[in-house]
Amino acid sequence: MIHCLKTWPKYFIPLLFNAKSFEIRKNDRGFKTGDYLVLQEWDPKTEKYTGQMVTRQVTYIFDGGEFGVPDDLVVMALIMV
Repeated sequence: MIHCLKTWPKYFIPLLFNAKSFEIRKNDRGFKTGDYLVLQEWDPKTEKYTGQMVTRQVTYIFDGGEFGVPDDLVVMALIMV
């Protein structure tokens, strides 16, 4: 499955330079290991996409409900593709 997601600049830049290898999201899409995330930089000030994007693959999912992570969130480990 491929998921296209808005990503604010302060979270997108570390992804772009491979300094961030995880994503925390509401699990409203049924994310699964092996899925691809197309993370598109979104500027909340202009409410427009910047045109920059990266693709990452989900290698591990930590479901919320433990260690202070709310039930409706997931933490996804990502790798470059």
